[in-house]
Amino acid sequence: MTLREQFQERENAVLSPVACRSTQSRGRVRQEKECDVRTPFQRDVDRIVYSKAFRRLKHKTQVFLQPEGDHYRTRMTHTLEVSRIARTIARALFLNEDLTEAIALGHDLGHTPFGHAGERLLNQVMPGGFAHYQQSVRVVERLEKAGAGLNLTWEVRNGIVCHTKGAPAATLEGQIVRLADNIAYINHDIQDALRGKIICPMDIPLEISAIIGYTHSARIDALVNDAIQASQGQREIRQSPGVGEAMKALKDFMFQYVYTNPVAKGEEGKAQDMLCQLFEYFKKNPDELPADFQTIRMEEGIDRAVCDYIAGMTDPFAVETYKEMFIPKGWTVL
Repeated sequence: MTLREQFQERENAVLSPVACRSTQSRGRVRQEKECDVRTPFQRDVDRIVYSKAFRRLKHKTQVFLQPEGDHYRTRMTHTLEVSRIARTIARALFLNEDLTEAIALGHDLGHTPFGHAGERLLNQVMPGGFAHYQQSVRVVERLEKAGAGLNLTWEVRNGIVCHTKGAPAATLEGQIVRLADNIAYINHDIQDALRGKIICPMDIPLEISAIIGYTHSARIDALVNDAIQASQGQREIRQSPGVGEAMKALKDFMFQYVYTNPVAKGEEGKAQDMLCQLFEYFKKNPDELPADFQTIRMEEGIDRAVCDYIAGMTDPFAVETYKEMFIPKGWTVL
């Protein structure tokens, strides 16, 4: 018996009856020889972590555009925090931690430069619209590995595309990631907003804090424990009514005072203008797209190729590309 088979025997013996076992996976689009050491979901975790798209997350905006400071979140640190929260809930419920981790690590691979401001811009200029959760699946299915994709299992891809809107994921592990994503971003965005002096601690309504806590760690602890307690023995991941309402109220507070704050978001219009000009430039000059995107151009059209290229940019790369295309260089004497 291989190590993988031993791990899968352990899954069958230990995991909850409602967990998704790796032996039950619907598999991959392209069949592959099984690994002797890792289960299919473990392999998916590794493929995501080793991907180029994952590495680029460290230079993509979470909330604050290119903040001057070492401790503000990026899209990568957000992803790692989602992964830790999700695995904690999965372990407590005896669900599949490897599947949960793979979905969490892959859920934002398709996010644009400059956060949701970039996403909104691409949704406006891309025929048919744009959503980062759909782009995340496109990254793992089409864009990585020079067009071959990562060939992830069905369950991971389903969890990624269902992590934010629409029908819940088919697995409880995928449903955990949707909730963990909300728990993570609301709370670390509060912490970043406090650091940036956008809000102060007393701005958070007391009726919310009285239910889910007055500090970052207390809120995370309360929300995670509530999800565990409310979901035990259930066939869905849920929150208790009181905590769920408090979390919704906290999200509403963040949208009013942080996510639409003119101080925090004052530069977003410039970022959107820049991405819009880049989109139009590459549509008019498609031969300047990198080689990896020329096949997409031929098979799926210029708009799709340009959208994929811009969506994959990091914040600093988008700025440098814009400078290269639109900002005149000083004369250099040879």
